[in-house]
Amino acid sequence: MPHRIRFLSLALLLAAAAAVAPAHAQLIAGQDYRLLNPPRPTSSPGKIEVLEFFSYACPHCAKFYPLVSAWAAKLPRDVVFKRVAVSYGRPPWMNLARTYYALAATGDLKKLDGALFRALHEEGKNLFDEASIADWVGKQGGDATRFAAAYTSFGINSETVQADQMAEDYAIDAIPTLSVDGRYVVLSPSQAEDELATFRELLVRADKVIAMARSTVPARPAHATAAPAGAKAPAARAR
Repeated sequence: MPHRIRFLSLALLLAAAAAVAPAHAQLIAGQDYRLLNPPRPTSSPGKIEVLEFFSYACPHCAKFYPLVSAWAAKLPRDVVFKRVAVSYGRPPWMNLARTYYALAATGDLKKLDGALFRALHEEGKNLFDEASIADWVGKQGGDATRFAAAYTSFGINSETVQADQMAEDYAIDAIPTLSVDGRYVVLSPSQAEDELATFRELLVRADKVIAMARSTVPARPAHATAAPAGAKAPAARAR
């Protein structure tokens, strides 16, 4: 009987220890996240910066969009969520990346962000060139003239190029992908039969990585490239 009591007491102590352990203590490097070494710079001093690498052309990103948007809206005050529109060198994707940064510049992003995903993936609209995209923006109540000017501007071109450079620097080979604080890339869980379940688990994992980032202080490089200025927020994985 005494032995049984001791065993039960030990089991209860272990269970209690597991219950109070930090959430990030359950993370496994190489399975739940990938370490970025050296840490990449961020553009949000004093905040934990979360980046979503995505493309409007990506059907998986379209499915991820409602989930990540709702998740981002509830992030703590010390976390900043931004998005990085990538192209992987594909001309149609490049045009849509330019579209993202142009919409951000003209102030139409909040109104047309989700609508563009729906137009491409639910309505089957062929919005892959400047003329058709500008026409669609105008029909959706956006400022087509201002959009066209922004779309072809040097600044938007620079942001688009910079975004692809970031994806390469972070070794982002599939989207949607989340990174945290320039230090961690959140690895996607094993693909479930239900893709939405996979995305929900990805966001749970991201919460844990954010907690881990909060508990540590990084040593950052003095000079490097941070997220494109227009990548502010309110996810086919690329093969």
